[in-house]
Amino acid sequence: MRLAALLVAALLVTHLHAQAPDTVTLNFVNADIEGVVKAVSEITGKNFVLDPRVKGAVNIVSAKPLSRSLVYDVFLSALRVQGFAAIEERGIVKIVPAADARLYPTPTRGPQEKPRAAGGDRIQTQVFTLKYESAAQLVPILRPLISPNNTITSYAGTNSLVVTDYADNLARIEKIIDSIDQPNGTEPVLIPLRHASALDVAHTVNRLFAEATPGGAPAEATQRLTVVADARSNSLVVRSDNPSRLFRLRSLVAMLDTPTSAAGNIHVVHLKNADAVKLAETLRAIYLRENPPPPPPPAALSPLAPPPPGPTTTSASLASPMTSPLTGLSSAPPQSGASTVQGIIQADAATNSIIITAPDAIYNSLRAALDKLDVRRAQVYVEALIAEVTADKAAEFGVQWQDLSGLRNTDNSARAFGGTNFGNPSQNILGIAQSPAGQGRGLNIGVIKGRVTIPGIGEILNLGVLVRALETDNNANILSTPTLLTLDNEEARIVIGQNVPFITGQYALSGAATTPTPFQTIERRDVGLTLRIKPQISEGGTVRLQIYQEVSSVQDTTNPAGVITNKRAVESTVLVDDREIVVIGGLIQDSVRDGVEKVPLFGDIPVLGALFQYKTRARSKTNLMVFLRPTVLRDSDSAGTLTGERYEYIIGQQRALKPAVTPPLPDVDNPPVLPPRPDPAPPDTRKP
Repeated sequence: MRLAALLVAALLVTHLHAQAPDTVTLNFVNADIEGVVKAVSEITGKNFVLDPRVKGAVNIVSAKPLSRSLVYDVFLSALRVQGFAAIEERGIVKIVPAADARLYPTPTRGPQEKPRAAGGDRIQTQVFTLKYESAAQLVPILRPLISPNNTITSYAGTNSLVVTDYADNLARIEKIIDSIDQPNGTEPVLIPLRHASALDVAHTVNRLFAEATPGGAPAEATQRLTVVADARSNSLVVRSDNPSRLFRLRSLVAMLDTPTSAAGNIHVVHLKNADAVKLAETLRAIYLRENPPPPPPPAALSPLAPPPPGPTTTSASLASPMTSPLTGLSSAPPQSGASTVQGIIQADAATNSIIITAPDAIYNSLRAALDKLDVRRAQVYVEALIAEVTADKAAEFGVQWQDLSGLRNTDNSARAFGGTNFGNPSQNILGIAQSPAGQGRGLNIGVIKGRVTIPGIGEILNLGVLVRALETDNNANILSTPTLLTLDNEEARIVIGQNVPFITGQYALSGAATTPTPFQTIERRDVGLTLRIKPQISEGGTVRLQIYQEVSSVQDTTNPAGVITNKRAVESTVLVDDREIVVIGGLIQDSVRDGVEKVPLFGDIPVLGALFQYKTRARSKTNLMVFLRPTVLRDSDSAGTLTGERYEYIIGQQRALKPAVTPPLPDVDNPPVLPPRPDPAPPDTRKP
């Protein structure tokens, strides 16, 4: 059989040489592959090496003569059908099973190189570098399109695909990759504007497309459209998953971006957070700095200025009314191109809006500054902790003597009497003798010897000796927690106390029985707790606090000169982190007072001198500290959380103070309690 095949191949080669030198006719019917390889080698002049596993019959039918240059390609196609592949290396063509072709060196093309058009059945390796899609995600898509014996791998480092396959299939794979590796529809698109303001157009477009969503429901992925204004470049940054919506947006923006007929346009900007009156002043300063008003022309150069005193204007000066009679300089108005239209920036306090009348270029720059200033300002919740702890201890001990025996005689003969007197009128021996029911505080022990009558005073007890002892111990623990909530860089003030009247003057006629119109002038002052704070938040979260803290109280109202008050105040500026506690001031005072009243000479006698002394000792210790803790509230959620905590705390305190049931007193069924706090409002879904 092999001999017959070789004979057929030899006859075919002979037939081929008999034809024209540039064309051949291939006709192989069940020809052994070795004989076909030998015939192709004779035609093409190539050297072939066959793998021992290459076996089988080849069928090639050619109705018309073929060019010699196509014989090798037809032969490769026949090998591919039989499951074999040809590997060209250093002038030798190796014919091996297709499954092993990837193990041999094959022509490799880089990402920028294209596979050769000829040789579609040649094994080649192509590297594809992707720009937009992920190479790893394309492997499962392209794997079914590649011969089972060939390979496709991805390399994440350069986002590339390495494919080994036949050249004609690589060309098809390249077209598929080019079709898939396209820019994503969600990539942002920049639409520059020439005449209109990007901020105004973005507001209009967002409102229009938001209303187009049926029922206000969230749009589907293919219907989403995001439009953001870039004030610096006066452009719109647009992103959409739907090309048709993007096309509609471009058309709408093109219609809006048209010049107006007037040189100055009127724009009304409604503010959301800032104060229109204060912001208008800032914008006026910016506008005047960019377009300073022209200085008034000198009187000598003004054509409307009256002529200077002196001779009557000559005919020459009348002939040139725009020429100064003094200097001869022309006072012609400047060219129209150099003049600028003066804009108007006005605030409407009723609607908290700003009206801007200015050319588009100036309006765009002012609007960009306005949007950056009209932002939600953070708030600061300040808790002041004023802790005051006082401890007062005092002790008194004294012995007082009195001899009123000489006052018992009813005649007018002179009698001697005497005694000691220490302390205030309610504590001395004579005062207690006059009013025993109003004896001084503490222990009072005395010896009474009947009653005596004192001229001008009346009948009193004859108290001969009085021993008085008193010890006091007063402790106070006061904690005040005033709180304030204020905007950033805004001063807040809270006063908790009394409004006490102070007499500042009076009028009355001295020596007169009655004054016709007596009067007093009174000034009322706050006495209690005063806290004044102005916070300023830095970018790092640190809070700068300008503080004035005052704690005052009324000490004495019996002083003839007026009311005596105690006052403790501190004024400072501090830095404190958010939610941290800082101490701003305090008073630590410890005082001891020791007093002795005694009778001269007698009080100095050892041991017995104590019977002629009155001793007092007092110690007062005061600790007063003022602490502050600021809490920055940057959004409504944090402010709502804090408000809810305080709200529930007050409700709990009110419920705890409900009076207990005490017969026969009536029961209080419904004590005053705050209503339950309503649920927080849902996120703002109103149309912009």
